[in-house]
Amino acid sequence: MSDYIKITETPSHYDHLEEMDTLSLLKKMNAEDQKVAEAVHACIPEITKLVDAIIPRFTKGGRLFYIGAGTSGRLGILDASEIPPTFGMPFDRVVGLIAGGDTAIRKAVEFAEDNSKQAWKDLQAYDINSLDTVVGIAASGTTPYVIGGIETANANDVLTACITNNPGSPLALAATIQIAVNVGPEFVTGSTRMKSGTSQKLVLNMISTALMIKVGRVKGNKMINMQLSNTKLVDRGTRYLVEELGLNYDKAQALLKKHGSVKKAIDAYTG
Repeated sequence: MSDYIKITETPSHYDHLEEMDTLSLLKKMNAEDQKVAEAVHACIPEITKLVDAIIPRFTKGGRLFYIGAGTSGRLGILDASEIPPTFGMPFDRVVGLIAGGDTAIRKAVEFAEDNSKQAWKDLQAYDINSLDTVVGIAASGTTPYVIGGIETANANDVLTACITNNPGSPLALAATIQIAVNVGPEFVTGSTRMKSGTSQKLVLNMISTALMIKVGRVKGNKMINMQLSNTKLVDRGTRYLVEELGLNYDKAQALLKKHGSVKKAIDAYTG
């Protein structure tokens, strides 16, 4: 393990927070948050490399796995869980795993993140193979659950990447593709649910959305494969068809309900 500065644990630029009025607290938090997008921007080359490496694997049936603990694990699960309703992709193509299992989504499971062998066991439950990709998420870059999963995935010819907020951390050194977002010290020292978590959410959005676009789940700028799970989404899909096919609203809605998705409705109407 090489020496590195653990940025996520360095002292906040602000002190005596408890003495600040609410407006000052919020303005200073917002000032820090504005640094996050620029830090993510600096990582776009690595994010590009990852997405372009996932695409050929995914199109051959490979899956995308996120592994993490605590906030990082929850963010991976959040991103994965939004893929089926947004893009109509089967729920088992993008999968989020958290140290401690589903219980840990809502309630911390003590010492779950310290087990360096458990992530690979969790991945084996999905019959992980060389077409898959594993992205380890850990702000600190030192979480044993995540590092162990990445190292074992490497040893089994699985593509690996990481999202961390500590460049040069053990996780960054272990992953094949390193996305190390340097957001600087947190507003509350060490509270990585703040800027670090926000940066992870942005990177996850970029990875999964770009991937879904590149594998054909978007047409123009529309979510043509979204699940029609409520009235709002049925209306949105109907309006997509009105715009795309030139139908009136009622005919478009009838076509949508008949075929069950915007894409299937377009294909049926234009085929």
